[in-house]
Amino acid sequence: MKLEIITPNQIYFSGEVSSITLPGSSGMFTLWENHAPLISILTLGKMKYISEGVINELEIQGGFMEVNKNIVSVCLES
Repeated sequence: MKLEIITPNQIYFSGEVSSITLPGSSGMFTLWENHAPLISILTLGKMKYISEGVINELEIQGGFMEVNKNIVSVCLES
């Protein structure tokens, strides 16, 4: 699936990933390929995504995300 991480200043990441774990307002959740459409608020915490077999971690302050048809857009506050 494709992941796009967007901040107010730049596109932080755009590429293929195998999974994404995010801090949602109701707790941590993981997205896999062919996930059902979803929109969620993100809170302070650690975001993890696996790209080319490498686990990447990113501390986030909050934002929101949308997944639809294997495209995940994550919009972060900073």
